[in-house]
Amino acid sequence: MSENRAVGGGAVTASSGWQASRFYPWSVFGINFILMMSDYATRNVISPLFPMIKAEYMLSDTQLGMLVSAVTLAVGFSTIPLALIADRFGRVKAVTIMAVVWCLATMYIGISRNFEQMLVARFIVGLGEGAYAAAGFALLANAFPPRKHSSIMGAFQSAVMVGSTLGVLIGGILAVKYGWRTTFILVGAPGLLFAILFPLVVRDYKTVPLSGNNQTGERDTAMRRAGMIIREVFGSRSVNLTYFAYALQMAIPITLITWMPTYFNRYFGMDIKKAGLMGAALVVLTAVGMILGGTFSDRLSRKDMRYRGWSAAAYTALTGVLLIVACALPPSSLVLVLIFGGALFAAAHSGAASAILLSTTNPAVRTTVGATCITASALIGQSVGPVLVGFISDIIGLKAALTLIPFITFVPAILFILVSRTVVADMAKYAQEETPGEKAIS
Repeated sequence: MSENRAVGGGAVTASSGWQASRFYPWSVFGINFILMMSDYATRNVISPLFPMIKAEYMLSDTQLGMLVSAVTLAVGFSTIPLALIADRFGRVKAVTIMAVVWCLATMYIGISRNFEQMLVARFIVGLGEGAYAAAGFALLANAFPPRKHSSIMGAFQSAVMVGSTLGVLIGGILAVKYGWRTTFILVGAPGLLFAILFPLVVRDYKTVPLSGNNQTGERDTAMRRAGMIIREVFGSRSVNLTYFAYALQMAIPITLITWMPTYFNRYFGMDIKKAGLMGAALVVLTAVGMILGGTFSDRLSRKDMRYRGWSAAAYTALTGVLLIVACALPPSSLVLVLIFGGALFAAAHSGAASAILLSTTNPAVRTTVGATCITASALIGQSVGPVLVGFISDIIGLKAALTLIPFITFVPAILFILVSRTVVADMAKYAQEETPGEKAIS
């Protein structure tokens, strides 16, 4: 048995049985979390394998860098088109296909014969991963009630850091024992199992139609539909400010992951192994901050939704203050405490930002909204941050570069404060009845 209830101008199906059980939302979360870890483990496993790949293929550092940037560029340029397809033809089908693609492409790298084949395979990995997170956001938003969205989205995004950490650590361990080729195969294979299980566990929701018939009774043209999608995706001030604030702030955690091991090596005299372990600890702490930040934002916003914007602003500003002071001081134990504190808040805004996006947009385009946010993050924050630090470091040194770059956090802090002034009004446009997740959990 099932019933359809109007949600945001369309219908979402609330089913009895498995989907109505208390276990269903957490099953959706669990398998999405695992696939997100697979996504970022396969993306980052290549980093510790650079010396082996470089020696075998006689590659330059530029070519090694291309193997990393190929994934980021593919994700950045494919996320929105793939998300539109997922919204149109089904999110569960899209996730299943994408996971199979990125896993097989990762495994293929293990049998590649030259740099060109590796580069193409890495680009395909990025294509496979392009819209996964966006589709995952939409499925989780449907499975859980709005009052839990900040904490759930923050926890889901923490899989990025967990997967990145596992990719680097496991990649190094497996490569020493089995070689770099077998490592790619072993890291890519587990995701295939969960890709097969995904459609057996997760049920898609009915896509909410954006439009009906026009005045002549004919269906809308493709151009008209595209225009409607664009208006929905960029339809409110809260959404547009959040896109940019989220993307700009994400330059900080990727910069910490990229450059802090080198910083520890140069200024604290740590050897490569210890510096790497410290870097991994920063990644884990960033993931913890994503979970705690989303949970705290949810608690604050129960009485006033403006706290989602205010909490995100506080997280980003605290990140900047802690990291600026830390990198300006001479190396000491206090500096380490401040750096780890900055890492804790660096991505804590992600849950609140995701909840703002979900609550101020039409459910019909949630996957596309998530994709837009991911694209902005990839092209504005994650691609620019590490390169900018490297450029400044070549001129005035790494310590000075890491002191200057956190100043950008005050821009998203201001933007999130502006979001808090409009979020309630923008939410009212898409006020929804209780979702299937609300019924299952409450």
